[in-house]
Amino acid sequence: MTYFIDRRANAKHKSAVNRQRFLDRYRTHIKRSVEEAVNRRSITDMERGEKVSIPARDISEPVFQHGPGGKRAIVAPGNKEFVEGDRLRRPGGGGGGDGAGEGGASNQGEGMDEFAFTLSREEFLDFVFDGLELPHLERKNLVDLDEVRQVRAGVSRDGTPARINIVRSMREAQARRIAMRAPIRRALREATEALAEEERKDPVLRNPARISALKEEIERLEKRLEAVPFIDTYDLRYNNLIDQPQPSSKAVMFCVMDVSGSMTQAHKDIAKRFFLLLYLFLERNYEKVELVFVRHHTAAKEVDEEEFFYSRETGGTIVSSALTLVDEIIEARYPSGQWNLYVAQASDGDNWDDDSVACRKLLVERLMPRLQYFTYVEITPHAHQALWEEYERVEAEYDARFAMRQIVEAGDIYPVFRELFKRRAAF
Repeated sequence: MTYFIDRRANAKHKSAVNRQRFLDRYRTHIKRSVEEAVNRRSITDMERGEKVSIPARDISEPVFQHGPGGKRAIVAPGNKEFVEGDRLRRPGGGGGGDGAGEGGASNQGEGMDEFAFTLSREEFLDFVFDGLELPHLERKNLVDLDEVRQVRAGVSRDGTPARINIVRSMREAQARRIAMRAPIRRALREATEALAEEERKDPVLRNPARISALKEEIERLEKRLEAVPFIDTYDLRYNNLIDQPQPSSKAVMFCVMDVSGSMTQAHKDIAKRFFLLLYLFLERNYEKVELVFVRHHTAAKEVDEEEFFYSRETGGTIVSSALTLVDEIIEARYPSGQWNLYVAQASDGDNWDDDSVACRKLLVERLMPRLQYFTYVEITPHAHQALWEEYERVEAEYDARFAMRQIVEAGDIYPVFRELFKRRAAF
C-alpha cells in the first residue's frame, strides 16, 4: 500500500488544503455573503476579514444507508423496550430536535444553527475582486524597462543546487570515469596477463619475486580504480538562466472626483467608497499600476491619496478642468506608447453651462484616442443632466472602451463596480 504524506507547513490544528477545498465548494454562498458585507461596510473598513454563514442544509454530506425492502437482522445492545416482532412507529416530520434546525419547537433533542466561519483578509479580498480585471491591458514597447523574464540559456559549471541538471551531470561523470579508468584498466589487464603467464611456467622456472611484484601492482591498480569517484564536483552542471527584457504592462489609473458644492456629503461618501474599492483592486492585483488622484470643482488639482479621500474642499463645478489636467499629466509623464491609460470619473452630473460640450470635445479629440478605458459613474437619484447626455455621444463612438453607470444609493456601488471592471474578451 502507498501512503502520501503532506508535509506542507500549516498553522496548528488547520489545513490549508482542506480550507481551500471548502472555499471552492461553497463559493456561491460565500460570494453572496461577501457582497452583502461590502454594501454594509464603511469606506474605511474594507481590509478586514468577514464572518460567513452557510445554511446547514447546504453543507450536508452524502451518506450510505439501507434501501427499502429486504430482510435485516439487527442487534441492539441494551434494548429493554422491544422484543422480536414488535412494530415500530415511523418518526413523524416537523420539530423533533433531530439536528436539522428546522420545523416547530420541541421539548427534547437539539437543533443545529447555520454553519459559520471567518474569512481572512486575503480570502475576503479574493472574493471581492474575483473575476475582475483592467480592460484591454496591453504590452507596451521596450522603453526604460525593468521588467524581465528568466529564460533558459544552456548549462554552466556554477549555479545553485536547485538548478542542477541531473542528466548532464551524470553524463559528465560517466565521461570522466571512462577517461580516468581507461589507462588503469589497461595496466591492470596487462599485469593480470603477465601474472597468469608467470604462474603457468614450470615451478622450476617461475620467478617468485616477479609474481609478488605483479600481485602488489594488481592490488595497487584495483585500489586506484575504486578511488575514482562516481561523481565529483567537477562533473556538476547547472541550468543557466538569463534575464530577457519583456514588453511591459505598465498602467496608470486616473481617479477623478467631483467635490463641488452640488455633491452632498452622501454623494461624496459614495464616490469615496467606489474609489476605495478601485484602489484596493489595483493595489492587490497589479504591481505595475500607478495611481493619479485628481479632485476638481471650478479648478482641478492633482492630490495625494490622503487629500483625495479626506479633504473637505468644495466650490463650483467645471468638469473640463479635470479632463484638461489629466491630458496635461499624460503629455508630461505618461506617453501612450509606453503606458496603458485608464480614467475613472465620479460626479453627480451637474456642470457649468456649456462646459459639458467642452468635456465631450476633450474626450473625443484628445483623451479617448490614447486611453485604454474610460469609466464614468454618476451619483444621483434624479434624472440625468447635460454631462450624461454628452457622454452618451462619446459612448456611442467608443463603445468598447467607454462605460457609464448610475449609482443611486450605497448598495449600488459594488454591483456597478463589478460591471465596469468585469473580465472581457480582448477586442
